[in-house]
Amino acid sequence: MSVTHEPASLFTRLEPLLARVSKPIQYVGGEHNSVVKDWGCGRDTDHGQTVRWCLMYPDAYEVGQPNQGVAILYEILNERDWILAERTYSVWPDLEALMREQQVPQFTLDSHRPVAAFDVFGISFSTELGYTNMLNAIDLAGLPLHAGDRGDDHPLVLAGGHAAFNPEPIADFIDAAVIGDGEQAALTISDTIRDWKANGRPGGRDGLLVALAATGGVYVPKFYDVTYLPDGRIQRVAPNRAEVPFQVHKHTLMDLDQWPYPKKPLVPLAETVHERYSVEIFRGCTRGCRFCQAGMITRPVRERSIETIGTMVAEGLRNTGLEEVGLLSLSSADHSEIGDVTKQLADRYEGTNVSLSLPSTRVDAFNIDLANELSRNGRRSGLTFAPEGGSERMRKVINKMVSEDDLIETVATAFGNGWRQVKLYFMCGLPTETDDDVLAIADMAARVIETGRKAAGTRDIRCTVSIGGFVPKAHTPFQWAAQADPETIDRRLMALRDKIRANRQYGKAIGLRYHDGKPGQVEGLLSRGDRRVGSVIEEVWRRGGKFDGWSEHFSYERWVEAAAAALQGTGVDLAWYTTRERGYDEVLPWDHLDAGLDRDWLWEDWQDALDENEVDDCRWTPCYDCGVCPQLDTEIQIGPTGRSLLPLTVVGRDLAR
Repeated sequence: MSVTHEPASLFTRLEPLLARVSKPIQYVGGEHNSVVKDWGCGRDTDHGQTVRWCLMYPDAYEVGQPNQGVAILYEILNERDWILAERTYSVWPDLEALMREQQVPQFTLDSHRPVAAFDVFGISFSTELGYTNMLNAIDLAGLPLHAGDRGDDHPLVLAGGHAAFNPEPIADFIDAAVIGDGEQAALTISDTIRDWKANGRPGGRDGLLVALAATGGVYVPKFYDVTYLPDGRIQRVAPNRAEVPFQVHKHTLMDLDQWPYPKKPLVPLAETVHERYSVEIFRGCTRGCRFCQAGMITRPVRERSIETIGTMVAEGLRNTGLEEVGLLSLSSADHSEIGDVTKQLADRYEGTNVSLSLPSTRVDAFNIDLANELSRNGRRSGLTFAPEGGSERMRKVINKMVSEDDLIETVATAFGNGWRQVKLYFMCGLPTETDDDVLAIADMAARVIETGRKAAGTRDIRCTVSIGGFVPKAHTPFQWAAQADPETIDRRLMALRDKIRANRQYGKAIGLRYHDGKPGQVEGLLSRGDRRVGSVIEEVWRRGGKFDGWSEHFSYERWVEAAAAALQGTGVDLAWYTTRERGYDEVLPWDHLDAGLDRDWLWEDWQDALDENEVDDCRWTPCYDCGVCPQLDTEIQIGPTGRSLLPLTVVGRDLAR
């Protein structure tokens, strides 16, 4: 646990190194809206205890700084006068080498305090490819790599984010994991730590972990034993202490209007991947896309009201000076009042430099009025849609209920109203996919160009096709599916590329962007792996692996060689974890972690996928018993409210600056 005395700032030791690295500004801190508290900020409170968090997104500053999850927790925790929260990010290899040479440990950005001095080292994962960066940060902080080797003086290493819904591959390295929404969970954990400290730290480190596990919402891997069958499958996962529940349940935040965060987002000093103020307009999705882990694990749908959205936009712009607002969710155009939200925000900020944007929009939720409101201030970029599957049959398998005619009708309307570019997202390697399903993407793109030229009356039309490899994820109907091997994905992508290039009439107007299948297989290993995969991650890291989400740092060969070495003698290998289909009776590594979804319902949906049967969105139809609402005592929260964005005051150009 954290030291009680103020740890010395590491900046005096760090500063001489910054002149020797690229982008040194990312390590300086001092961003607008950042918080630096006194180390003993809780001494004057009722309990006289301070709880100290170091929050990390395990990637470079330019990727991690805009992360919404870390930003929200940073603000919520620091609002409590007895909690101190700071941030850290992965350092690039050039600075890491100098830090190791000069024995400078992993530091926080806000005050350059050593990470090892905090109570909690909380790491948020949106992708499993950040695992090697986590190991690197733990080691660079001077902490024992394995949780079992840490003592009472070390911080708890806590995992969260979407990848934490199967934390088994990193079970050896983390002390605990939280699945689901983090806002209330972080405060509950803080309360538990404060009480444990105030009571004299009973039971030491294990005493605190037992107290956290007993809440039913914190998973502590060391309190669960895993046994295996002779063929390598899991036989059983069971708690080894009486105080620990058999299942750990996800956290679900209800009434998002009561949690309008972030209110004062950090304004980056260095360039980042997103420089906008992001407002999450609703959480959860019930469209039922079978490949989409985010949609499955964030159920039920919970909308923010139009008043809260308006207040968040106004306050966020005032507190940051940013000029772009992203209205975010998994399917933003599905908000029951999206038309009113966009129109009234556009009215409010007309004539200013403020622009509005939505992420990738579903074809069947798009309309030209919505698009016109978003581009009213003159920023008309391309439109982005995600059909995901190239053929009608494939879209039935994945439950993406969008026909090609729907797409063509939508783009015709857009091109006829002045748009000139469309981006289409697809996946390759989906269950039951054939070569013809992938080649159908070329036909769809050609039809988009043909339609666009006719509707716009010009040949100046572009369609960009972006393709990623499909990775089966835990807690989805495809969690049992076999993953396509990299060779199959690469062969199909090359065939698609050749077909597009061979189209003399439309080929030059179609751009193709794709990732080869190799990173996807590694992600597949990590997303559906069990505890035995931890040795692979460690082996990769010891061989120099880090920043695996970056193509210039990722090495497929390193992962293959490490897997062969680490899994030797276990009876399982890389293919066993990825390209093997699972059966109904198999115990999956995450079955003891409850995302609210009924396992039998997921299996039935998997069978519906194989039968090419579609399932409706339960927002607008009777419940089809996925299990989330009754199991977690939650309910869908949607409008329309019939209310308006008040006060509807048009912001002058001078006031918006």
